[in-house]
Amino acid sequence: MNNIFTREISGWSSWGSHFQSIEAFEPLIRAIFQHEKLPFHQIENCTPGTNAVFKVGEYIVKIFAPPESGLNSTIDFHTEEFGMSRANALHISAPTLVASGLIEDRYAFRYLIMDYIEGDELSKRTVSMSYEEKMIIGQKLRRITDTMNTPSESFHTIDILERSIENERWNKYADSFNHERVRYMNHYTIHNKVFVHGDLNADNIILGRDGKLYIIDFADAVLAPPIYEHALVASDLFRFEKPYLEGYFGDYSAADMADLCLNGLLIHDFGADIIKNLLGPIDRILSLDDLRERLFQAIQSKK
Repeated sequence: MNNIFTREISGWSSWGSHFQSIEAFEPLIRAIFQHEKLPFHQIENCTPGTNAVFKVGEYIVKIFAPPESGLNSTIDFHTEEFGMSRANALHISAPTLVASGLIEDRYAFRYLIMDYIEGDELSKRTVSMSYEEKMIIGQKLRRITDTMNTPSESFHTIDILERSIENERWNKYADSFNHERVRYMNHYTIHNKVFVHGDLNADNIILGRDGKLYIIDFADAVLAPPIYEHALVASDLFRFEKPYLEGYFGDYSAADMADLCLNGLLIHDFGADIIKNLLGPIDRILSLDDLRERLFQAIQSKK
């Protein structure tokens, strides 16, 4: 099998110009569905991301960027395959993994096929929710993460502390902050590594037509302490809104929540960007105490 996919992929910009194109991917998707003996239907676009994602009838097909794109997506593929299979085994509300594989064409395309969840991304529904509805969302999500954030076999070789120390996203912060951050991380001890989704943002949580919350996109999963998950949920997903936090964490203090978020975001792969997007200008964050105070004030302002 070769030359089913006819577009040229040479670097990230070329992949970016094709990965949402139904016309470019239709022959490849037809071949994949034929190989998996699945019924083929009209192809529709989905919310864009890094990889090529399309709806085909009652299925979602995710085709991962090949090496020629400049992105090594092999780890993402195996991580998402493992995470979805694990969620299915634990009866966590997530798409059912229907098929996965590799198709050798002009380029090597890894793919996942999962069932389509009828519903909306939480990001599209949260504005119209009442206080009580937001509390219920927090409670439902906590039940999911309590089941998901449990011990797991190793599924890749990522060392989150080493990655955090070397993470270039922190380079935009003040030197004084970074010197203290690195010293802090060099003495950081992890006692309880569990499976964490790693990217529970409002686009990766589907509020189903059946009222359930569904978790999608496991490509950023890692083995980490639970605060890795909880800090992102509190900050990036809930934006410190009190009803969500009450539902998810129960009774909490702003000081304790600030400490949780500080420690969780320092080790999180997206922590530097989350802090910048959430707290605004970072030029005045000169120390860990400055960051803790900014987090505390942000949490207090939402109470």
